[in-house]
Amino acid sequence: MKLKTISLLFTIAATIATEANTFAAELDTAKIDDLTGLKGKLNQQEGVYKVTFPRADVKVSVDGWQMPPFMGLGTWAAFVKGAHSEAMMMGDTVVFEDEVNAVLSAALENGLEVTALHNHFFFDEPKVYFMHIGGSGSVAQLAGGARKVYDKIKEVRAANPKPKSAFGYKELGGKNSITAAPLNEVFGLEGEAKDGMVKFVIGKKSSMHGVDIGKEIGINTWAAFAGSDENAVVDGDFAMTEDELQPVLKSLRKSGINIVAIHNHMTHETPRIMFLHYWGRGPAKELAKAVKSAVDLTESELTGKKK
Repeated sequence: MKLKTISLLFTIAATIATEANTFAAELDTAKIDDLTGLKGKLNQQEGVYKVTFPRADVKVSVDGWQMPPFMGLGTWAAFVKGAHSEAMMMGDTVVFEDEVNAVLSAALENGLEVTALHNHFFFDEPKVYFMHIGGSGSVAQLAGGARKVYDKIKEVRAANPKPKSAFGYKELGGKNSITAAPLNEVFGLEGEAKDGMVKFVIGKKSSMHGVDIGKEIGINTWAAFAGSDENAVVDGDFAMTEDELQPVLKSLRKSGINIVAIHNHMTHETPRIMFLHYWGRGPAKELAKAVKSAVDLTESELTGKKK
């Protein structure tokens, strides 16, 4: 009986070792380590290889308490064998406000997707955000892309060890004086004007719990302009399907528009709608063109149904 038990244990151990070796052979973990510059760890049961590092370079306090990185300030990227590609990767990246858009662009420019941007805490100093990244492809593409993301964080912090507390744009001034006509022309519709500001709202269709939903109930993209024609700010919200998210992100970042949040507003809607919030500065008409270029990549009441 004891011999059978021992034999069974050896068989289990050998099976686990074989599975781990098979995984390592299928997914080049040494390459992941080399490309990311980090030493990963294999979860044999799930077949996931994960690299991590703590954001210990900036001290963070939450509600007056200095937060140990162990309590939720860890950046990670996890790799698994892909179904239709060499690998699939998902990760969460700890970023500070002045890192967000440089890091987001680095991810997009290096073949990764950015799928969420949000906060985890209240009363944190400096403010901490979490950017979720992912993708499918070769190990070289995914691990190399993650490294570009991590290198961009280091680059920003090397230039300014302390996170900035402002974008650093020219002050807007106290009076708003946006001319609506040029913006109406860009969008192809008449915006709502109030006190020198102009706002455009563009509806999108979805359904939830058997009910058709659209612009007035919150399925919309909007852009609000303030300041002057030469020195303006645009802020707003984009409503997109999951397939529209990455093209819109790339378009806005190419135009220099800052992304400040990516998340969902509802559950159980069909199609699923993602939302991103943005903030841009510059001449009002140029900002309008930047937003309109991204709107044109989505299906909406303004653009019609995409083929």
